[in-house]
Amino acid sequence: MFLSVTLPAVAQDKPEQAAQKPAEDWLAIVDAGDYGGSWENAASFFKTQVTKEQWTIALKQVRDKLGKLKSRTLKNATYTETVPGAPAGKYVVFDYSSTYDSGTFAETAVTSQEKDTWKVSGYFVKLSQ
Repeated sequence: MFLSVTLPAVAQDKPEQAAQKPAEDWLAIVDAGDYGGSWENAASFFKTQVTKEQWTIALKQVRDKLGKLKSRTLKNATYTETVPGAPAGKYVVFDYSSTYDSGTFAETAVTSQEKDTWKVSGYFVKLSQ
C-alpha cells in the first residue's frame, strides 16, 4: 500500500524557484557543447533575436575561450517584469559565479515564462575579470 500526501506548493509558487531547474537544465545543454540544442530549448523571443546558426557560432566562440566548466555557484535570482530589449513579461534573472579552465566569470541566464513553463531567453558571460 502506498501513502500519498499532498503538500502545499508554497515554495513552488515563487518564480525564482520555478525557473531555476529549467535554467540549470538549459545551462547543462550548453555545458555539454550542444549549442544547437540550447537554441532549440530556448524561449520563443530568444529565437526571434538570433538564428540557430548565428547562436551556435557565437556561443562556440565564447565557450571555447572559457574552457571546461569546473563549478557554477548561484549568486542571485531576481524576479522582474521588465528586461532591457525584451517585451514586458515575467522574467527571472539568475546570476552565477562560474569557474572555467581559464578563470572565474560572471554568468547570467535570463528565463522568461511562456504559458506554464520557464525557458531561457538570454545568456551572458562577462569575459573581462
